Amino acid sequence: MKSKSHFLQDLNLTSILDPADPQDKNYCATKIVGTIGPACQAVDKQVAMLEAGMSAARFDLTWGPIEYHRRSLDNLQTAMKHTRKLCAIMLDTLGREVMIRRPFRIEADGWPNQAGQEISVKMGQTLTLTTRDVECTDTVLPVTYSKFAGMMESGDTLYVGRYLVSGADSASLYLEVIEVIDDCDVVCVAKNEALLDGLLTVFHVERSSDELLNLQNDLPLLSEYDKECLISLALDYEIDFISLSYTRTVDDVIEARAFLDAVGLHNTKIFAKLESRQSLLNFKGILNEADGIIISRGNLGLDCLPEKMALVQKTLIQSCNLVGKPVLITRVVDTMAVSPRPTRAEATDVANAVLDGVDGILLGQETLRGFFPIESVQTLVSIARQAEKVFDHHYHFDHLLDTAYEVEEGYYQTTGQSPEAISPQSSQGDLSDTDGAHDGPTPGRRAPRRIPSNESFSSLSLAIKAMTRFGPSSYGNLQGMAKSDSNGRLYHGSPYISKLESISSSAVRAADKVGASLIVVYTHTGRTAQLVAKYRPPMPILTLVVPRLVSDSLKWKLEGRHNARQCLLTRGLIPMLATPQPHGDTVLSEAISAASRMGIVNPNNHVVAVQRIHEDFCVKIVSVDAMGAGIKRTLNVGKCVPLV
Repeated sequence: MKSKSHFLQDLNLTSILDPADPQDKNYCATKIVGTIGPACQAVDKQVAMLEAGMSAARFDLTWGPIEYHRRSLDNLQTAMKHTRKLCAIMLDTLGREVMIRRPFRIEADGWPNQAGQEISVKMGQTLTLTTRDVECTDTVLPVTYSKFAGMMESGDTLYVGRYLVSGADSASLYLEVIEVIDDCDVVCVAKNEALLDGLLTVFHVERSSDELLNLQNDLPLLSEYDKECLISLALDYEIDFISLSYTRTVDDVIEARAFLDAVGLHNTKIFAKLESRQSLLNFKGILNEADGIIISRGNLGLDCLPEKMALVQKTLIQSCNLVGKPVLITRVVDTMAVSPRPTRAEATDVANAVLDGVDGILLGQETLRGFFPIESVQTLVSIARQAEKVFDHHYHFDHLLDTAYEVEEGYYQTTGQSPEAISPQSSQGDLSDTDGAHDGPTPGRRAPRRIPSNESFSSLSLAIKAMTRFGPSSYGNLQGMAKSDSNGRLYHGSPYISKLESISSSAVRAADKVGASLIVVYTHTGRTAQLVAKYRPPMPILTLVVPRLVSDSLKWKLEGRHNARQCLLTRGLIPMLATPQPHGDTVLSEAISAASRMGIVNPNNHVVAVQRIHEDFCVKIVSVDAMGAGIKRTLNVGKCVPLV
């Protein structure tokens, strides 16, 4: 797989240091996810964070009673009404987290607090982690997992730290295992000084540098508390995403999908959270099944060698870009929990992630308990905007197309057949079953949730090949990956560019050629818009979601808001609910008028629209009128170019 290099078009430092253009504040392609906690639960704080650029709110089930999260969700609904802005809802599961068992008290606001129980540890001090039911002391730390001692060996490294800390502050402790006694006590020596406070978690660092030797805990993927919260909160709120903590294999994603379907959360999308080396070894399957990826750099950074982390991050991001699935990173401005300004390393880290192609950035302790939650969002948005200005859109576009063609050619050379010959339906079916071809689910059946890879995510085969470098045989399986699976089919789809993806890439190319200021995509599910966003055009992508009535044979309900909010974690998309109109140009004119009020288009700018006319998709190029209030009316409103 080719690597993506970053080259700045302008090497003039004077121009680079010029203040940002005030017009830039109207749009930021990179999405920001804020974790809601004591520092920002209040309505006024969430209003300020939405206005600063927060796209999604994360509610972490690891800590806090369900009543607290319910109150936070109520406040978010109020904040959205005040700002008239959409905000996606993400629930982050507890999953397989191992913690130190300590007493806590519930504060007046409902948040659990363990203040006053600080544990001071000196370097070289001996501590015991135990599965016995004892009180927590300065030298004995009871853990929540009963089989913990059975996983340990002498010489292993353990990390104990406050939940969501950076690993480099006073609440982070590294331990070396000395011995295991009676399968219940793990005796360790401290490798650094630490002052442990708050919710303490335990992470078992992989003992091998190039294999997977650690025993893994057998804790359930979803704890009983996770299930209770998901079922209860789904009754009153639309859950857009779940962040699946400690995802290890593709089976985890399938298990989570089955549970969500069983409790009626058919439309909730799954972001697989990569937190261990095992998830990297199984990344190809996880990527194929999940709706998005979260690179949890805190735990992942513990389980991988430091010198490998930058390469791991870039490879994961590039693989997600190739298949058109959103990818988020965590732990970017940890110091802003206590400081109003990030370090230069943090600022550079954020910019590099944007240049790598990340869709969004997830804030943890910075907004959960930090002193500067609003400033954290503002800082990320400012840095991302500047990085987006120098992102090489043309290279990214060409890179995706070249990669798809290379995979197609390689497949032909390996098998002697074209992908189209093996999977003819993918050539025709991607238009009829995409973006609202059906009005709703058939009674007794759920409408298809996920678009198959062979319809639009054309470069999955290449991403799979690239991921084999994480395995023990880095290059030995490349030929095997190009062949069929056990059922004689291509591995989850053919790599060639489908017609729908051809339309999406053509829209981006047309927008670049005419110097358009905006791309407008009509959609019901958001799939077409995500494909357009995959090619990272420099202009915003206004995603028009038209609500529609659907029936489950018992009652009617209006769908659309859910799909619009789920576009909020894809880079470049600006979802907007549109009023159904008898004529498509009326909807487009209203969308352009709204974009003008937002400041992202100006009079006489060009706009590229991707819309469906009967059974075909087409790309239309129009101009904004002199007042910036709609389409410039001429004898020929726009040029419609059918691509199918």
